Amino acid sequence: MTIKDIARECGVGISTVSRVLNNRPDVSEEVRKKVLAAVEANGYIPNNSARDLVRSRSDAIGVLVRGTGNLFFSDMLKTISAEIDRYGYDMVLRFLRTDDDEVKAGAILEREKKLRGLLFLGGRFNYTPAEMSLIGVPYVCCSYTNSFGTLRESDFSSVSIDDFKTAYEAVSFLISAGHRRIAAFFDACNDHSISELRYDGYCAALEENGISVDPALVVQTGGFEMEDGYNGMKKLIESGAEFTAAFVVSDMMAIAAMKALRDCGKRVPEDCSVIAIDGLKLSEFTSPTLTAMVQPGAEIAQESVRILMDMVENGSEGVHLRPQAYLRTGGSVCRR
Repeated sequence: MTIKDIARECGVGISTVSRVLNNRPDVSEEVRKKVLAAVEANGYIPNNSARDLVRSRSDAIGVLVRGTGNLFFSDMLKTISAEIDRYGYDMVLRFLRTDDDEVKAGAILEREKKLRGLLFLGGRFNYTPAEMSLIGVPYVCCSYTNSFGTLRESDFSSVSIDDFKTAYEAVSFLISAGHRRIAAFFDACNDHSISELRYDGYCAALEENGISVDPALVVQTGGFEMEDGYNGMKKLIESGAEFTAAFVVSDMMAIAAMKALRDCGKRVPEDCSVIAIDGLKLSEFTSPTLTAMVQPGAEIAQESVRILMDMVENGSEGVHLRPQAYLRTGGSVCRR
């Protein structure tokens, strides 16, 4: 008698039996009693080695994290790990560089670890059906979606904020505070990525308020590191461009940009107001506190795992959620 036999007799999945044997809370009382009765009736004695073997083949969920220095992802990983464990699965974690191909890495990990599902924490925004055919298990794009790709929505799932809308709201907040010369900092503006979506939101907010987009105020930093934000702001100041506010694509770049402003003799927010997207805990402790559009990281993480589990266990089709980012006011923005 094996765990597979118990699962077959009870009409449930192996993972459900595993959760009952591990006394997980996410099993109905009716199913729990049924499984335990079958275990007792058949004299099944679970053992760690057999259970580990089952898990390595059937209860493993891969999590691929793109970018090793992303603090937003670091906080989300704690929630993702706890949620996967709560569902009775094991997490197989892999960190990737930002220039690695997460699809190929996911396909390799799937085969090596016999994964049941994949969660991509960060990735490209332009997948095609041909390349995603390498993935043979359900997957969820966590914190991003396929905005520039050609996948059918029913073929995958995603959970992320609306990056265009969030950028639009951030810049609109600056405009409502009286700012019209608003600088902006992105990795790139036309690379089919999160930066392009947020750049488009920036442009839409300006144009809706009768403000022309000034190319001299748009800084393409070429990266998301703090050094990129610092160097980008310093370069803009040295160019002599006039601006009273800055919209920055991420908290970490914004923190560095604020330092560049101070190092160049500028005051935040008196000489330049600053707003960003992320809402990291760290940025609550800057001086002044960074004003930010906060991504609900815990909600994104929880919903991503929930959707993936539903796909794995019930074969559900693609689901796409867009949790709402919200404004966290701080001391880095003032009225003009």
